[in-house]
Amino acid sequence: MNLVLWLAAGLLAAVALLGGVTKTFVPRERLAAVHGGGWTGDAGAGFVKALGILELLAAAGLVLPAALGVAPVLVPVTAGCWILLMAGAMITHGRRGETAFVLLNLVYLALAAFIAWGRFL
Repeated sequence: MNLVLWLAAGLLAAVALLGGVTKTFVPRERLAAVHGGGWTGDAGAGFVKALGILELLAAAGLVLPAALGVAPVLVPVTAGCWILLMAGAMITHGRRGETAFVLLNLVYLALAAFIAWGRFL
């Protein structure tokens, strides 16, 4: 079970890292032109960068506390925060009619729920 939780956390951390780097360092106009990034055209640049920074923090929070043995309770707390972030992403993509992205965010949400459940035990 521990191995599966580590794999899930690593996968979700990779997703968060990729999304965080993209939202933080790629210009909003360029993100808006990419499939699935149209929502960034309706959001302020500061908001998009703030989400990117939150995703970078989530990537660190899903792995580092348990790996370093420092405050490992932060892993399920981070997973819980990721659940809230994915709920917002699902609402945003749902309003835009992007069903595939809603389903993808649902998978990420379920993965985070599994991590939160498994690490709180």
